[in-house]
Amino acid sequence: MRIAYIAPYKGPTLAERRPVVNNLSLANTIKIELITQLLRSRSHELDIISPGEVDDPRCRLYPAFFETKPFNPQISIHYSSALRIRFLGGLWSSVSTLRFFKKRHRIAPYDLVIIYNMKRAHITCAHYANRSLGLPVILEYEDDSFVNVVGQAAGGFLTKFHHDAATGVLGIVSGGIAVSPHLLSQFSPHIPKLLLRGVVGDDIVTKSARTNSDRKNWVLFSGTHTKSNGIDRLITAWGAAEISGWELHITGHGQLTDELKQLAAEIRGIVFHGLINRKELVELLCSAKICINPHALSKTPGNVFAFKIIEYLGAGAHVITTPMGTLEKEVESGITYMADNSAATIAATIQHVIRTGRWEHTAARSVQAMYGSAAVADSLDALLQRVVKR
Repeated sequence: MRIAYIAPYKGPTLAERRPVVNNLSLANTIKIELITQLLRSRSHELDIISPGEVDDPRCRLYPAFFETKPFNPQISIHYSSALRIRFLGGLWSSVSTLRFFKKRHRIAPYDLVIIYNMKRAHITCAHYANRSLGLPVILEYEDDSFVNVVGQAAGGFLTKFHHDAATGVLGIVSGGIAVSPHLLSQFSPHIPKLLLRGVVGDDIVTKSARTNSDRKNWVLFSGTHTKSNGIDRLITAWGAAEISGWELHITGHGQLTDELKQLAAEIRGIVFHGLINRKELVELLCSAKICINPHALSKTPGNVFAFKIIEYLGAGAHVITTPMGTLEKEVESGITYMADNSAATIAATIQHVIRTGRWEHTAARSVQAMYGSAAVADSLDALLQRVVKR
């Protein structure tokens, strides 16, 4: 079937043409690439339509364009125009994304629409697809729309407006994909649903075959450099832990990158890799003995789930993380939880995992079986078939 995938994808050409590096969301980009390629492997045809949001404070119009460096030549990627003006940017994004969606549908009609989270532009396209085109819509639900990243509800007119819009979308979707049981519970009990915490790519499975003895004494963090990810506390904790013979490796970029590098300047054993490609990331994932996710503790467990946790585990590393909702026992066997992400707690946990040999407890086989490419492709295809049949 032909699918429109409305998602915040940010490919290499977008990074060249628009200021997006401070909010690149590499995990989202990788997950979108993996999922669309798995759907393509089941003979579905896909267009990715992205609002191509920018983080430029200047008032400026960015024209629409196609991705000239697609990750798969059989999957087309389109960026709608963006206007960076306060209070009008969201409306412009909705109108321009919908216009692009309509244009592509006229050229070659879609059979189904998938929206990735509930941004304003995604919501607009979902309602048009449902009401005007009669198409089934699937919501891929990654972040709780009713609380913030640390699980707190906010007040105000704009927040209420967004909550009402999100509730409206949950009422019209024909199927749901979510990263946690908490998010799945927000869907109607009568529609097909799929719990999908992440995807372990074939490249990770192949590379992760090395034994623990071949791995390096590395603790790895991968992700966008934002406050909620706790990287500043991780760096402070590393300095306090004073673990001889080990290194802390940090990938990614964001608004805090310069500040983080200054914080780490006087601390030994910290290596920044910056923005790296998929091949380099996989090499790091499969080289580290420990991977860490020092995310701010949520007041609503399961409102978010870090996609990278599944990649960490699938790569054969032991994972240190704050709790992010209920997980399967097979998955948890490779995890050490932290009660919070304070520097003291992070330092004590890293010391414990290394000194007790806890890092040797991994869950690669279980996670690869549950979230490997073949298993996820089958689950996604089955969901699509159920949605269309319904």
